[in-house]
Amino acid sequence: MEEKLYYDIDVEKLIEERTEELIDLASKLISFPNVSPPGRNSGEVQNFIENYLKNLDAEIIRWETFKGDPNIVAVMHGTHPQKHKSLVLNTHVDVAEVGDNSQWSFDPFKPFVKDGRLFGRGASDMKAALASYLLIMKLLKEKDISLGGDLIFHSVTGEEAGEGITFEAVQRGPKADFAIVGDISDFKLQYGQGGVITGWITVQSPKTYHDGVRSKMIHAGGGLFAASAVEKMVKIIQGLQDLERHWAVVKSYPGFAPGSNTINPAVIEGGRHAAFVADKCSLWLTVHFYPNENYELVSKEIEEHILNVAKADPWLKENPPLFRWGGKSMLEDRGEVFPSLELNRDHEGLKLLENIHGEIVGSPPVVDMSPTVTDAGWLAEAGIPTVIYGPGELGEAHSVDESISVKNLVDYTKVIFKFILEWCNAQKI
Repeated sequence: MEEKLYYDIDVEKLIEERTEELIDLASKLISFPNVSPPGRNSGEVQNFIENYLKNLDAEIIRWETFKGDPNIVAVMHGTHPQKHKSLVLNTHVDVAEVGDNSQWSFDPFKPFVKDGRLFGRGASDMKAALASYLLIMKLLKEKDISLGGDLIFHSVTGEEAGEGITFEAVQRGPKADFAIVGDISDFKLQYGQGGVITGWITVQSPKTYHDGVRSKMIHAGGGLFAASAVEKMVKIIQGLQDLERHWAVVKSYPGFAPGSNTINPAVIEGGRHAAFVADKCSLWLTVHFYPNENYELVSKEIEEHILNVAKADPWLKENPPLFRWGGKSMLEDRGEVFPSLELNRDHEGLKLLENIHGEIVGSPPVVDMSPTVTDAGWLAEAGIPTVIYGPGELGEAHSVDESISVKNLVDYTKVIFKFILEWCNAQKI
């Protein structure tokens, strides 16, 4: 069969004709209950995706970072990849936990369409977008449509737990000239996001004391140079609040409300028993920072500030706090990193996507910053210019009775299909 040229394809008509198939595919993906937490349960849905891709003659790379959660990179190789632009379509297959089922008005994993919306856990975040990408790849194969550059598809796990598997996907599969993360964006084009890093600050006493000797620690003439780690942590928290207020005054970024860069003292763990003076106290904190900052420098800034706070306290000066930043997973070691994202507003990929959206939808898209975090930062960390652009709605993500607009999903699929045809057939400069 003769390969078709991309400009001979009526994308809008083709997707309209396959709308029912798109909804069925999204519904099938939603029916897999691979929630996180607990995670480690994505084998069946990834098997389904892998089998779907095998029929498309795509190169498939599959691996597990955590047992029970396989990941997939699929590559549809272009005819002239050295000359034409390549594209990553990035998705995560894990979905947020359901919580109390009694709050839902239906079974979260028995999807259905009502009043122009597709309902089910993961509909917005982000299995509908995943279905969009899979159907487009199928149509490329089915219609013998030629692409000059490589089309690279990611189906990763662990996004809900901050596991950064997308960075591994880039290392295991090809890099690209541009990437689209189909995560929740309210059908907007989002060319930046702030970052998040969690951390632990620990105050540790070198000795453990009975509650009965507390008076010797705190009263004149007691003679015992010791302290409660819980009480000393109060000074650490006050120091974090001072730094947070300072950031609000001196730091800003277009598209973000003042003071969006926050330091949240989220969880505190300390002491061992009421009959002891607390000899250890740990604070779990979450730090939000702007797109033009990175997590390594932000965490270093916090450490330097808190160590200066400690130097002003006689006991903390001798027993300075310890720091641990990030982690492999919120499920494994209660730590995560989401790098920030900053894309040039005039990037050619963003401009082309903006134009195609306007052409398909009939009005220009909103182009702004993401108020949340996604795996897009890991693609940027790998040096790939990236935009967040998905049909899902932030207000629906993680919500009870989650749903997505069918019209937006169909229009989104048209936009992405046309973008692939134009981008992957454009010559590299």
